[in-house]
Amino acid sequence: MTEKETLSWKGRSGVFLPLLAVVIVLVIISELIGIIKISLGPGTVVLLPMLFAVIMGMLITPAILGKRISALKKLVNDDTMELAGVGVMIALIPLGVRYGTLVGPNIVKVLEAGPALILQELGNLLTPVIAIPLALLLGLKREAVGAAVSICREPTLGVIGEKYGMDSPEGNGVLGTYMVGTVFGTIFFGFLGSLAINTGLHPYALAMATGVGSGSMMAAGSAALAATVPAAIKDTVLAYAATSNMLTGITGIYSVIFIALPFTNWYYKKIAPKFEKKGTPVEVQGGE
Repeated sequence: MTEKETLSWKGRSGVFLPLLAVVIVLVIISELIGIIKISLGPGTVVLLPMLFAVIMGMLITPAILGKRISALKKLVNDDTMELAGVGVMIALIPLGVRYGTLVGPNIVKVLEAGPALILQELGNLLTPVIAIPLALLLGLKREAVGAAVSICREPTLGVIGEKYGMDSPEGNGVLGTYMVGTVFGTIFFGFLGSLAINTGLHPYALAMATGVGSGSMMAAGSAALAATVPAAIKDTVLAYAATSNMLTGITGIYSVIFIALPFTNWYYKKIAPKFEKKGTPVEVQGGE
């Protein structure tokens, strides 16, 4: 470790305890609120504690309440937020362990699905084709690469963060998608999971469809779906969802590194000039 890196970590150690205190308080409040289910037409919107934690975390940042409440200025500042970005990657590790505990007891039934669980992951590769043009239409530049490279969110955070850095335009893009997915995606998946059983598709297929690489969206969608199926297959539905999400995470890392990210950069450079000609300034240059 260089002298500069050593000084950097010494500086971060001074904000670790305040950050930890804030996280613990937010977790306790979120868990006390618990899971809220709201009936909406034929479906049910499931609001998970993670959603409340994200909203409260946004509110106490310097850009919102942090600049108005003096006590928050000391606890939540730019240094705290920088360290929190690093901590996100570490905090995702227990989530992977949780997936394993769901899959293990139902591994025989999961294996019976055969290649279906693997082949359904190919759909993730279509994400950049649709999302990049939409991102450019909305005025994004290199942020579009991070935001649209994959729907598999947690592994994509790691890949984009390692390659470009979280302070880069690409890093801002992937973080933006992650936050929007956590707040709105969780609500959407919870409602969609409640309605999905009415499509006539098999509950196991619907469960696999919730595993898009997002822990929060998978949890909301599968929990809502599990609430609508017979109790005898409830655990199996949750196992299929967890397995699908886990495989999306595993395959997602390699597909993003070797296929999706190179393709997204190439695709971005090909179509970005077309949007620039239409009056939307686009930054074509960027890391490969």
